[in-house]
Amino acid sequence: MHASRVGRRAASALAGILIAGAASLAAVPANAASPVPDGQANPTHAQPAHHMAWQHPRGKVVARLPLSIRERATTDSRYLGSLRPGSIVELRCKKRGQNVDGNDLWYKLENHRGYSAARYIQNLSHVPWC
Repeated sequence: MHASRVGRRAASALAGILIAGAASLAAVPANAASPVPDGQANPTHAQPAHHMAWQHPRGKVVARLPLSIRERATTDSRYLGSLRPGSIVELRCKKRGQNVDGNDLWYKLENHRGYSAARYIQNLSHVPWC
């Protein structure tokens, strides 16, 4: 068989697959993923409870030394502890505070009662403002 015919047949087969796939997507009702009215469970789209739990933003400590946790978003506030380099921490929110090496953002830590300088925490997801 000639090479151009093989190419056209392959392209035609691929187009048929794409069209069939698009048709099957269009057949799904627009409200299929919507919850059932009146708060009733929808067994076809129910999620396990662990998937519905709130996921806090996370960050990775990128400081070379232990990173201080402070009571407020300033290095002058009370020391509350530290975070190990390389550790992953849950972040509650971000706010502006004292400038640390050109960065004035600080993260409120979820599992601690304080803040750490965002300069030394690489956020791994979107962090809301406090």
